[in-house]
Parts: sequence; C-alpha cells; structure tokens
Amino acid sequence: MIRIRKISNPLLNVNAHRIEQVKEVLKIQFPGLSEKKAEEFVNQLTDSLKYKFQTSLFVAEDINDKLRGFAILMYMPDLSFCFLDFIAVIPGKSSSGIGGAIYERVKEEAISLNVSGLFFECLPDDPALCENKENLLQNKKRLAFYEKFGARPIINTKYEAKVNPDDDCPPYLVLDNLGKNETISKITAKKIFRAILERKHSEYCDETYIKMVTESITDETLELRPFIYKKKLSIDPHKEILDKNKILLYVNDNHSIHHIKERGYVESPVRIKNILKELDKTGLFIKGKVSEYPDRMVLNVHNKEYFEYLKNVCKSMSPGKSVYPYVFPIRNAVRAPKLLSVRAGYYCFDTFTPINQNAFLAARAGVNCVLSATDEIISGKPSAYVLTRPPGHHAEKSAFGGFCYFNNCAIAAERLSNIGTVAILDIDYHHGNGQQQIFYHRKDVLTISIHGHPSFAYPYFSGFIDEKGDKDGLGYNYNFPLKERITYEEYNKTLLKCMSLIKKFNPMFLVVALGLDTAKNDPTGTWDFTNEHFNNTGTLIGSLKYPTIIVQEGGYKTHSLGVVAKHFFNGFYKSKYLNNE
Repeated sequence: MIRIRKISNPLLNVNAHRIEQVKEVLKIQFPGLSEKKAEEFVNQLTDSLKYKFQTSLFVAEDINDKLRGFAILMYMPDLSFCFLDFIAVIPGKSSSGIGGAIYERVKEEAISLNVSGLFFECLPDDPALCENKENLLQNKKRLAFYEKFGARPIINTKYEAKVNPDDDCPPYLVLDNLGKNETISKITAKKIFRAILERKHSEYCDETYIKMVTESITDETLELRPFIYKKKLSIDPHKEILDKNKILLYVNDNHSIHHIKERGYVESPVRIKNILKELDKTGLFIKGKVSEYPDRMVLNVHNKEYFEYLKNVCKSMSPGKSVYPYVFPIRNAVRAPKLLSVRAGYYCFDTFTPINQNAFLAARAGVNCVLSATDEIISGKPSAYVLTRPPGHHAEKSAFGGFCYFNNCAIAAERLSNIGTVAILDIDYHHGNGQQQIFYHRKDVLTISIHGHPSFAYPYFSGFIDEKGDKDGLGYNYNFPLKERITYEEYNKTLLKCMSLIKKFNPMFLVVALGLDTAKNDPTGTWDFTNEHFNNTGTLIGSLKYPTIIVQEGGYKTHSLGVVAKHFFNGFYKSKYLNNE
C-alpha cells in the first residue's frame, strides 16, 4: 500500500526528516545536479515571493512509512501553469507502479489549481540530439511513460536548442494539457517559456538564449508531437477530481461474521446493511479500497498481552458459542485462571460484551478499514467515513467492553499524530472512555466527548467533567456530560463549545466518533434527536475544514438508522464540500 502526501509544513519534525531523505535521493539519482540546487528546493517551499512560484513536495510512503518516491511541483499563479521539476522513485523490488501513482497525484493537483497545463522537461529520444545510446534508450522509456498519460513534447520551437555547443541531450519541453480541449495561444506560450527559463534556469540561460527560444514560437497555438509509442491511456483526470469531491467510504465487509444471535443483543449486522442502503442513494460517497495492515499498528495503541489474549481466546472458541465475562479479578489479579474463557474478566469491564470465534477477526478487519482511510486522509483526501462494526470507542489500552474490542478512533489518531496534531470529537450517546484513557497523558491529541451523564449512562465510571487529562495531557481532555432529558437546542450549544475548543487547538486532522444512538427511541439512549437535528450536527461538523475521518460507533434503532445517517452526511457534505465561505 502506497500513500502520497503533500508536505505543506516543512518545519514539522516528521517532514524535516523526509525532506533530508529527498535531498539525498536527489543527489544520488541526479548526479549532474549541483549541491546548491539539491538544497535549494527547501527554501522554495517557504519563500514563494523570492522564487516567483509556489513549490510543493509530494512524497510516496509505504505501509512502514518509508520513502518510496517523490515529486517536486512548481505552481506559477501569475501565468496559471504548473511545472514538474523532479519526479523520482526509490529503486526496489516493489517499485512498479509508484511512478505512475506519483504522476497521477501531481496531475490531480494541477487540475485542482485550474491551470492551463502541466509542463516539464524530459531528455530527448532523437539520436541527433542525444549521442549516448544508453541515455537514448532511457529517454525513450521516459517519454513512452509520459505518453501513457497524454503528455508529449512541444514541437516547432527551439526549446531543445543547445545552450553551449558541447551540450548533449538538451531537454524537450513536455506538456500535459490535463485533458482540456483549450489550446495555449502563442502569446501565452511565450510568457510561459520565458518564465520557465528565467525562474528555473536563470544561472544557465542568458537573455539572448531566452529571447531566441521565445521568438521561435510561431504557431498560433502550441502543437504537441503525435503519439509515437503507445496509445493514450483512457484516463479521465477530471473524473479523479469529481471523485475527490466525494466522501471516501470504507466498509468492513467482514463485520457480519460477528453475529450474536442471543435475544436482546442490539449490536447486529443489520446496522451496517441499513446504513449502507440509505447512503447508496445519496451519490455522495465513493468506495475506497481496504488494505491489510500489520498488527503493530494495533499494538501502537493496545497492550500486547491484551491483543494476544483476545486473538487466542477467540481462536479457541467453538463456532456459534459466546462467552460473557463473569469473573473479575479485583482482589487477586496476579494469579490468572488458566482457562482463557474464564480469564475474560481480566480484560473486560462489563458483563454483556461477548467473546466468540469471530469477534477478533471482525474487529481486526475494522482496523484495516480505519487505517486505509487514515492513509488516504494523510494523502490529502478531505474526508472519509469508516462504516464498521463492532464499534471501538469504549475499548481501552488493555480492556474491551461496550461491544468494543479495538479502538478504531484511537488507532487512526495515533497514526495521524505521526504527521501532526489530532482532535477526536466523540458524539456517541455514551462516553468515549477509550480515547480518554489512551491519550490522557498526551497533548498532541485533543479528546472531546459529548454524552449522557455517567450517573445514568454507560460506562458509568468515566466521562465526568473534572477529568481534564494528566501530566502533559492536562487540559487536553474535555467531557460534556449532559442531562438524561435535553432539548436539541441545549445539545447544539454544547456542540458549538466543542467546536470552539477544536478551533483553538487547530489540529491538522479531525477524527469523529459518530454515534447515532442519540436518535429518538434508540434503545440505548434517552434523547430525542430527529433527522433535522442530525442534519444540523453534520452541517456544524462539516464546517470544521480539517481533513476528517468519521468512524461509525453506536446507533441501534435499526429500522431508521440508515435515514438518520443519511441526514447527518447530507449536512456534513453540503457544509464541507459546497460551502466555500
């Protein structure tokens, strides 16, 4: 799994480290590049006024957060075009396809900027311009690669004219018109050529050379060389932009294996089915691909002993059989029972969250969903919704409960925190004790929960207003326990307070624990929120313009659950994607 993220803040430690790696790769893969030029792009990232272009760095990272490739893109807003300065892939056994993925991401960025075209230089495939046969072969491969995406050399100009008589392989100027039907006029082309030569090659190209090249443009519009290697790929880059304006949807397709059929068990597979049925009608979502992630991603949040216990006890269970914790070691936690099923009380804090053969597998599949969404958010997607069960927000570092086994929100926040600060907003009817316990001593993850007061609402032992965090985390945990019966107007005031706290914290990412159990007549809640209320809640949360992961938690009034979810996301989408104020 490869993610491609745009580095917007080079001062963050994680980004500074990545930039140093990019500089080393530049020196190795582009040996003709001077030390000064290899170092210069760092300054370009932060000083667009000096260089007269805005520079962006895109890095491709694998599942282990290792650098696999990168691209450096220049945007010149005064002339409305982009210039791809460098693109490189780290050689390796599994590097196939990474270059194409990076180029598509750069192309997507150029389209989002609504520029006239994406320009870049590529060494020539003409033997008259390149005497070195080995280089010539590589040049042909590169140009064939770009042709697949519709990019071809500009013809009928002298851009590839030698600056010095001894030069070999002077580059073509290549244009990707980004699927547009509009042509670039002669007047605009001259300005673009001049800007590239002056802003990028000022130390190499004098005014005489620049004037000679720009005056060589005589066609009324820029002409591209015909396709000579392969047919153009049937890629519609504008469809990618349309898809970007949808919410990424990740569905845990393994959720249904965790099906407890005992009477009264409300956390059932039909919850996902009913939500998905209604969301499919909206056209607001595009389904994302779920990747497999290593167990260490879970162990970054959960205790290893707990993880291994849950895996082994579930594996030991007979098909169709469930065990509910009933012995709790408050007196002697040292001498644990040998029988795994009896030992459940060591890792659980209630008597109604069962262990069965598939609980671990379903919860683990949910982790893959939330991490797949997380990496897409890191790559630059604005929002993602993880539709999964069993839920997760009650799971603590070493304990399950409240139908929850792994804390999906916390696992997402932990991975996001490697890039920047994170806020978690839990709007489930029940307190998000899991996130609170996991991040209680940290200040890089802000945890906020609006919920029924623990004097009457599960989990009863946490969620009080005076739980503010500890040590470095003091002041970074907020609980808003509300009355058993409240109006939506009262709730709305509290939600606005939460939004103010999030804005003050100003995180790089937002994680929302979406509980729909605040709906009227939900069997586990006491509030009476309507579809209109959920639409308003979605609208308010969508107005927070942070990259957002929404993770499904509670909500058990199954026959109307999908409609409630639909109204929430209608409000969220309109506010996040359509309101640009």
